[in-house]
Amino acid sequence: MNSLQEKFKKETAKKLQEELRIKNVHAVPMLSKIVVNMGVRDAVADKKNMEKGAEVLSQITGQKPKVMKAKKSISSFKLREGEEIALMVTLRGKRMFDFYQKLTTIIFPRLRDFHGVKKESFDGKGNYTLGFSESTIFPEIDASKIDKIQGLEISIVTSAKNDEEGYQLLKALGMPFRK
Repeated sequence: MNSLQEKFKKETAKKLQEELRIKNVHAVPMLSKIVVNMGVRDAVADKKNMEKGAEVLSQITGQKPKVMKAKKSISSFKLREGEEIALMVTLRGKRMFDFYQKLTTIIFPRLRDFHGVKKESFDGKGNYTLGFSESTIFPEIDASKIDKIQGLEISIVTSAKNDEEGYQLLKALGMPFRK
């Protein structure tokens, strides 16, 4: 088992239960899943961009990404319904905790001029989303082998009922929020 996962079960869950004044142990908010999305630039024009994006995403997450298709046709983007335009990976269990730990202990400290993540990025239901303009911040990615810089979005889905519970959970798990 992962050290963060064990720490959550043994210590963090009890602290959260006291802080949030929750009577039932099973009602304590916890991480449900982490979804990593990547909208692939010029995916329609060149199919190789999808393959390169899939390779990058699988290196970052350790899982094969699912190909997402356009739901609608948008003429101004030269996009037709059903064309492959994005990639998505859903992480749960051990991989989710490993990825979260990597995010908080390796990725954020490596960012230049990083003063913490915004507290305003919650969605109202306790879930948190953050985006990166480039995937080269991950240590698995060799920047010299990438010809097109892709951005990605990370959504951390929790079982929290509201933003305050979600904030307390992520803070307890080591998310560096801005002061």
